[in-house]
Amino acid sequence: MASKRLLPTLRRSWRNLSAKPERQFDRIDRIRSFVLRTGRTTTAQQRAIDELGPQFCIPFQDQKLDLNKAFDGSTNPKILEIGFGMGETTAAIAQLRSQDDFLAIEVHPPGIGALLKRIGEMGLTNVRLIQHDAVEVLEKMILPESLDGIHIYFADPWHKKRHHKRRLIQAAFTRLLVSRLKSGGYVHLATDWHNYAEQMFLVLNAEQSLINTSVAAVPVETFGSEDIAQEGGAENEFKPSRAQLESHHLAYVERPSYRPITKFETRGLKLGHGVWDLVYQKK
Repeated sequence: MASKRLLPTLRRSWRNLSAKPERQFDRIDRIRSFVLRTGRTTTAQQRAIDELGPQFCIPFQDQKLDLNKAFDGSTNPKILEIGFGMGETTAAIAQLRSQDDFLAIEVHPPGIGALLKRIGEMGLTNVRLIQHDAVEVLEKMILPESLDGIHIYFADPWHKKRHHKRRLIQAAFTRLLVSRLKSGGYVHLATDWHNYAEQMFLVLNAEQSLINTSVAAVPVETFGSEDIAQEGGAENEFKPSRAQLESHHLAYVERPSYRPITKFETRGLKLGHGVWDLVYQKK
């Protein structure tokens, strides 16, 4: 924990960081998979940022991060989570898997505060947070072949077709993910939007260094001939090929026991909504 002499300065810096997060993204000229919404940070969340941020939050830096040093010298397996929302799932998994270290990325201040509050209440020591764009964190801070696992749960599905280019899971991003993963490491995705689930397995199945751990092949149901990739089309937006539409593909797995069912997910399941989990292993 930071000394009492340093805490006022650190608290002011974390308060400024959470108050004006948009400054971190001024120079990004690519299509982003998120929108910085103006969400209200509660008093309890801000208190958690002020008191626990200096210990558990890692500022973005344009240089590689020593993961073991970031976790006070721990050599435990390192799991990256991208877009943890309000941190309910992150905290539950970190508590269950105390033998692993979790580096969690989120851009929205209320989520940062909410997870820090859970860390304090649950006495967790194996979680660190970065408030920044995940793509830049992967590019600038994470060493190649340094991660043992990656979690991406319920990323924004960008429902409208004209917004599909904003979806996080694209071929280029997948290559970046895989480059940071150790051989034998895993990628675990979950979504409650069927079309996005299909995009996920079509994109990741095409990555030659990944093995889909599913044992059941399924047809493509939510993409049609009108969605087929055209020659000269945008490279940063997934479009299926005719061959993909006409084939069956390894796709989904049963929800791993370590991923808890959230309250939001429970409500959706009661309404008949689907949830799809996908797990891949790097060769």
